[in-house]
Amino acid sequence: MLLFNPVKVGLIGCGSASGAYLSRLKKFEILELYACADIEIYRAEAKAEQYKIPRVYTEDELLQDKKIQVVLNLTPPRVHARINLAAVQTGKHLYSDKPLTLTREEAQALLTEARERRLLVGCAPDTFLGGGIQTCRKLIDDGVIGQPIAATAFMACAGHENWHRAPERYYQPGGGPMLDMGPYYLTTLVYLMGPIVRVCGSARASFPERIITTENRRGTRIPVQVPTHYSGILDFSSGAIGTVIQSFDMPFHHLSHIEIYGTKGTISVPDPNSYDGPVQIRLSAAADWEDVNLSHSKDMGRGIGLADMAYAITHDRPHRANGELAFHVLDVMLAFEESSQSGRHVIVESSCVRPAPLPLGLAPGELDF
Repeated sequence: MLLFNPVKVGLIGCGSASGAYLSRLKKFEILELYACADIEIYRAEAKAEQYKIPRVYTEDELLQDKKIQVVLNLTPPRVHARINLAAVQTGKHLYSDKPLTLTREEAQALLTEARERRLLVGCAPDTFLGGGIQTCRKLIDDGVIGQPIAATAFMACAGHENWHRAPERYYQPGGGPMLDMGPYYLTTLVYLMGPIVRVCGSARASFPERIITTENRRGTRIPVQVPTHYSGILDFSSGAIGTVIQSFDMPFHHLSHIEIYGTKGTISVPDPNSYDGPVQIRLSAAADWEDVNLSHSKDMGRGIGLADMAYAITHDRPHRANGELAFHVLDVMLAFEESSQSGRHVIVESSCVRPAPLPLGLAPGELDF
């Protein structure tokens, strides 16, 4: 039973991403879904009815309601900067979908404003708080694979035109595989390996246009305005080296999601866009890979990062999916294309503290004892 009032949350953006959050948030007693808003009012009304959210607002009405403590922004990336800054300027804590913004300047302005107002900023992804990646972090922290010396992170697929009902935005500024899927992979690498200090990358748009193959829009052509294939090298502050591919141009492959290579063995990390396993390990003397039982709960999902931030608000402690981590990941992602264009390594000016692991033995819906 809570010994304090739940944190009131106002949701802006009731599109397809919102269902994954709304279906999970009520599992956390620390959160109260107080209101929702969308540019299309019918979508907000539908979500309010489905998830029993008591108030449907316009964006401005939601931002002006002083009872709302946290804005959950699930709008498209192109409007993140505007809505995120507006939320903070109206005195509200913020939890944003990824990426935090589309430029470093926008992100810096947001974080500066939040610091001056003593407000918290959080940002997806929070998948690193799931049992799968938490287990990998414990293996590394316990020294099971020795000192990590290298990592790989691969996300490759055929592109959103083959399945998404509205794939255009994935080929416009703010889209592409790096800003769309890169946050999952790079956040996981930073969480497991520490901050990144240098990037070398190549990026290209392999096709000038994409053709939608879904039945309702088959044959519609999409002009490509962003790179759709990134390949590069990461230098971590620890001295470890990472190899990264993020691509919408590779429909068939046998690549792993993420692997961490240490002086005593290797960890196969599960899909960083999920919250559970499988986790596998192979030590130097082992004859084969071994499945690892998850050390942390499987009962996690979208919104655990928001719940963790709500605990931070009420308990006055750091939160894990925080703005500094999100800014560092954005800084690294932007460096890939900059390196490709300049033909040089890019020094990553930002850094962050590796978020603390979750405690062992948490009950479902709990993040603090």
